[in-house]
Amino acid sequence: MIAVLQRVSRAEVLIRGVESAAIGKGLLVLLCAVKGDGDADVDYMVKQTSRIRVFEDEGGKMNRSVADIGGEGLLVSQFTLAGDTRKGNRPSFGAAEVPERAKELYEEAVRRLREAGLTVRTGIFGEMMEVSLINDGPVTVLLDSRGQ
Repeated sequence: MIAVLQRVSRAEVLIRGVESAAIGKGLLVLLCAVKGDGDADVDYMVKQTSRIRVFEDEGGKMNRSVADIGGEGLLVSQFTLAGDTRKGNRPSFGAAEVPERAKELYEEAVRRLREAGLTVRTGIFGEMMEVSLINDGPVTVLLDSRGQ
């Protein structure tokens, strides 16, 4: 799995101009399932997302997780993270998991993050979404469960 985590002051998802989900301080997570992903990949993403220390402590050092600060998460499915641009100018998305399996993995990640105690809001899988955010820092981290 591939994810882009962005530390935000606020983020929201609109679908057809209507707010579908919004969060305050926390993490916007753009999540992509890649062919062959399984339980271990979901586990890695959940652990990293819930534990990554990208929020500042009282000394100004990034030493706190989203859970530590009582922040929220907004998960948005984004198959385009699997885009391969090594051949030409139009990305190939052949590495992205098929939609049915990708949805299962996405929903499992959401479920596990909630079980970990995080408040998680979501976009709607497969919908065209407008995502807006106020990136705090900016702080953006790329995660890849396979370390590629």
